[in-house]
Amino acid sequence: MTGLRVLDLSRVLAGPWATQTLADLGAEVIKIEHPIGGDDSRKWGPPFIGGDAGTPDDPADAAYFTATNRNKSSVAIDFSKPEGSALVARMARDADILVENFRPGALAKYGLDPATLMAANPRLIYCSITAFGQEGPYRHRPGYDFAMQARGGLMSITGQPDGTPGAEPMKVGVAVTDMFTGMYAVAGILAAVQARHTSGVGQHIDLALFDAQVAMLANQAANYLVGGMVPKRMGNTHPNVVGYQVFAVADGFLALAIGNDAQFRRCCRAMGLQSLADNPDYSTNAGRAAHRKTVIDTMAARFMQQERNTWLDLIEAADVPCAPINNVDQVFADPQAQARGIRVEMPHATGSVSLVASPLRMSGTPVQYNSGPPQLGQHTDHVLSALGLDEAQLQALHAAGVIGKRRRHY
Repeated sequence: MTGLRVLDLSRVLAGPWATQTLADLGAEVIKIEHPIGGDDSRKWGPPFIGGDAGTPDDPADAAYFTATNRNKSSVAIDFSKPEGSALVARMARDADILVENFRPGALAKYGLDPATLMAANPRLIYCSITAFGQEGPYRHRPGYDFAMQARGGLMSITGQPDGTPGAEPMKVGVAVTDMFTGMYAVAGILAAVQARHTSGVGQHIDLALFDAQVAMLANQAANYLVGGMVPKRMGNTHPNVVGYQVFAVADGFLALAIGNDAQFRRCCRAMGLQSLADNPDYSTNAGRAAHRKTVIDTMAARFMQQERNTWLDLIEAADVPCAPINNVDQVFADPQAQARGIRVEMPHATGSVSLVASPLRMSGTPVQYNSGPPQLGQHTDHVLSALGLDEAQLQALHAAGVIGKRRRHY
């Protein structure tokens, strides 16, 4: 994506997740932030870079912010002021892509809405990420990931079953709705870039967290749409596949992921459960589903007789997917994570910062780790100077509160 310029007006997670991916792939991403505070996630700590929150005049950035903002420039502009909105509009005339996550219509009063900016730059691909989209009765409602997991059905199928200890609807441990929406945004943007090669014009992408969350229901939604089955919380068991769950063992837990009939037979033999492997009632997944309790109770009793590592060795030797349930520190210590370079060190204005590497491994255009997450307004002078503003103009804008604190460009 080298040669594409992205103007990033988004905050928190879904939009920044998308623009960070575009930046990793080579796009130039210019992040527009309010001079006071910037992206909300800069304050979502602890922990903070350097160990503390810093001072009001020189605040530190939260670890949360670092997860979604590498390879970007930060330009601090208050576009609620006419001079600020004029600067952003001027930048949009030279941009290929704009990503924003304000409520529908909120940017129109600043002249930064899709109709206005795309009239000035017909090649602009304008991606709007909102809670509920540009139309519908909820279009003006706010929405964070947690609320979307609830309204979009995910929490209704996540958590322990009713009647068991700890039973209640449960969110996923990371903001998956935001992240999936961000990845849908990347897909839509890349499709729009490809279409522009033919048409010569951009388009408006209307992406809603709610829509993305419902799409993410995948097989659970299909179970309802095709079979009329309203999915329920099943804890760590699978609604369709038997032998695809967490099992307690003598010294903890393991995750077993049996995905087909041959794997079931091999797993049972590795466990010394030949009677399960040979029973015709259990030879298909449909049969196992009809006898789920008997099958699972038999396997569960056997698993409790040995320790986790013994089981992992036996089951992996049978070529059946299984895994330990790692804590995050164990994830980064895992030999596979180390071999794949999952942790990367990147430069930061304070020195360096550790980040999670992109999962994209491309032979011809590999991900570049050029710059760490920027300080608020770190590149304001650099970017606006390239736009044609001289020192006197920059000083005047700073004095008027249109642009933020003057920082050295690293």
